[in-house]
Amino acid sequence: MPRTMSAYRITAWEQPPALVEVEVPEAGPGEIVVEVAGNGLCHSDVIMGQMPASIGEAIGWTVPFTLGHETAGVVAAIGPGVTRVAVGMPVACMSPTSCGACDPCVRGHDNCCPHGVVGRGYGLDGGLASFVRVRSERELVPLRSLDPAVAGVLTDAGATSYHAVARVLPRVHPGSTVVVIGAGGLGSFAVQHLRALSAANVVVVDQNPARLDYAIELGAHEAIPGVESDTVRALRKLVPNGAAAVLDFVGTDDTIRCGLATTGVLGAFGLVGAGGGGVGGHWQSLLPRGGEVFTFQGPTIADTRAVIALAEAGRVRIDVERYALADVATAYADLESGALRGRAVVIP
Repeated sequence: MPRTMSAYRITAWEQPPALVEVEVPEAGPGEIVVEVAGNGLCHSDVIMGQMPASIGEAIGWTVPFTLGHETAGVVAAIGPGVTRVAVGMPVACMSPTSCGACDPCVRGHDNCCPHGVVGRGYGLDGGLASFVRVRSERELVPLRSLDPAVAGVLTDAGATSYHAVARVLPRVHPGSTVVVIGAGGLGSFAVQHLRALSAANVVVVDQNPARLDYAIELGAHEAIPGVESDTVRALRKLVPNGAAAVLDFVGTDDTIRCGLATTGVLGAFGLVGAGGGGVGGHWQSLLPRGGEVFTFQGPTIADTRAVIALAEAGRVRIDVERYALADVATAYADLESGALRGRAVVIP
């Protein structure tokens, strides 16, 4: 008789996720089963639970599937053909999936793989369960000293923010300023990456005073409440010639306008947050002269390896709040309320 486990799943479109019993996965050819030590929660999980069938099916997702894309644990079983990982090895699971063979993957831009639209925790079963099946060894990053119970948050929040910071570093020099809009899970990691990898002055903008205090604790030099009508004025007072880079981890109309208005000549504006915002107006009055505007979805394998190396070297800290799988709904409520200091992690 098959073994079963509890899993937090989207069972139908436009229905709240539910904790249900499912079969424990088995490893097929080239596959690995990981016993989950911890899975970080993300705002995008909540959005998935509200997604209409027309959108989910259009991008290739099928229900039911288990949520959770910030996963780490210990290899529990390997299938035929697996050679680079062994049972008992602690690993982090890549957040995006990728094929390794298409042009973006071959060029090192595996986060742009066309096959990555369907992945673990979004269309495929994720890590909010005791075990998760991983389709390929390329989706695993070995852990040396990090506790797998908390390392999963690096695979999305930590690595996505790292990718954003790495994109703007060529435009950042000692004495220049980088503005981070949104001091939540991704923004707080971005502050740490900027302090670890650059000599920039780091300014953080957020509506939540507690998040601003936390950002200062992590190394931000300045914290500004916002985004409000006078936020741009306050930023311009701090950085009269504009910022070398602005990273928007919110993505609403107001934050995009604020970020573009604050980006200086030759600067970079990175839109990371999925707040659904936009901006109107003539491009010459909006975009940084001689600069760049970019966006992306998720980190590369190289980003994930790099941020794990930073954490293992003690240059990035991981603050988490732990929840049992039975309390996952409470964990999501705490995440949405903005009450958390660190990342919410579910320990199956």
